[in-house]
Amino acid sequence: MSDVAMKASARFSNLVARRFPALGRTTTARQVEKYRSSGGRKGNTIVGRPVFLLDVVGRSSGERRPVMLMHVPRGDQLVVVASAAGSDTTPNWYKNLLAAGGAEVQVGADRWSVAARELEDGPERDECWSLAAAVYPGFDSYQQFTERRIPVAVLERRAPDS
Repeated sequence: MSDVAMKASARFSNLVARRFPALGRTTTARQVEKYRSSGGRKGNTIVGRPVFLLDVVGRSSGERRPVMLMHVPRGDQLVVVASAAGSDTTPNWYKNLLAAGGAEVQVGADRWSVAARELEDGPERDECWSLAAAVYPGFDSYQQFTERRIPVAVLERRAPDS
């Protein structure tokens, strides 16, 4: 995808997130179902970029909340960016992730538990942001759409007994 097309895609995602959030939720629910039912063989991209499934427990509801996120590997870790398409508020999935301290992920047909670690400003966050922007350049556009500092975290695989 060209830079112009990527910026247009980022702008469209931002518009949907801000003006039509129900559309985004409906689209996500369809993609989650497709991804789960196919063992990650279908519904595994957004705008041509690889994605994975994060299942996090809602901090108020206690219910599992699925979200599709860009697949940004960093060794054995996954980098997650709480961009909300450049909206002015941090997405609930991220708040839930930090409150729970972790979640379940599905990458393709593989599922495992992860611990979440939020990254503070500094070299590690900068490295992870660069990795994420290399996978999906729209993240750089999203940061320009909002005044908040978009949060970044790493997901680290938990031992099976954790």
